[in-house]
Amino acid sequence: MSDQCNHDCGNCSKSNCGDRDMREKLNQFSKVDKVIAVVSGKGGVGKSLVTSLLATAMQKRGKVTAIMDADITGPSIPKAFGLKGRLDGTDSGIYPAITRTGIQAVSLTFFLENPTDPVVWRGPVIAGCVKQFWTDMIWNDVDYMFVDMPPGTGDVPLTVFQSIPVSGIVVVTSPQELVSDIVEKATKMANIMNIPILGIVENMAYFDCPDCGKRHYIYGKSNVEKLAKDYNIPVTAGIPINPDYARLVDAGRVEEANTAPLDQLLDSFEKLK
Repeated sequence: MSDQCNHDCGNCSKSNCGDRDMREKLNQFSKVDKVIAVVSGKGGVGKSLVTSLLATAMQKRGKVTAIMDADITGPSIPKAFGLKGRLDGTDSGIYPAITRTGIQAVSLTFFLENPTDPVVWRGPVIAGCVKQFWTDMIWNDVDYMFVDMPPGTGDVPLTVFQSIPVSGIVVVTSPQELVSDIVEKATKMANIMNIPILGIVENMAYFDCPDCGKRHYIYGKSNVEKLAKDYNIPVTAGIPINPDYARLVDAGRVEEANTAPLDQLLDSFEKLK
């Protein structure tokens, strides 16, 4: 038997192992079924947009959906959904914000005096905040929680993977070769943590010209299919360049955006055990 740790501490037979189960307990008044982390190896690829669209689409399918905005120093979720103000709570916990279509959401923005204030915190404090989003919030019968992660493979992704029972991850990329190289690191991290990769979403994959009707690959032909094959990732999806996405996010109305490009990926989520 291999001595390599698979990070499944709950089923480990080694009594003297230095590793331990670091998962945090969910608030006693909460219920969350499946947690899907949305990750990328680089900023600026549209990870928050993908998170918003996935949650919106799953909510439209009749599932109870939530978003944990774990990008503590660069939160985007409140703006995309038009959410403002502070959160209510009791001694039992804090209630998440609710979007127009009923998506439950938490972000550090709701706890700041001014939403534009910078968050100048060290890594351990940021990681502790993410844990509290899991332990202190009262999540109401959530079927799917989507975690909008910061880019890279640093403190917060590691904290989420170790502290929260993540069912799988979705990797967000864009057509540029450099970004694909960086995303490979994210997929390798997921493999090290023994978390399945559910799919790759390529943002800005193409542009459908409304005048000539032709599809143009502005950033060059995609290599996402090859990347998925190399890492045995079952599903890929491509989101087009569409000014409507930016317009709706800026207006806080992302729930009105077209989510059809993600349908196949969403189908795979519903097969998760």
